[in-house]
Amino acid sequence: MNAPTDLSMKNDDILRVELAVFRREHRDLDDAIQALVEKGTADALTLQRLKKRKLRLKDLIAQIEDRLTPDITA
Repeated sequence: MNAPTDLSMKNDDILRVELAVFRREHRDLDDAIQALVEKGTADALTLQRLKKRKLRLKDLIAQIEDRLTPDITA
């Protein structure tokens, strides 16, 4: 997740690719967190860091989706 967060400088095609990558990473983190919890092998700090990363990705995904969704006024 080293991509610049300034979405205004990126075109829609790049944003769509990044969106797919971030969604996949979000799912992978979810799977990793679930596996660590089920096995009971993760310490609280590791789980906290993974969950924070997952939340940052969720926010970034929402920002990109907002940018890609056209404003429709009635």
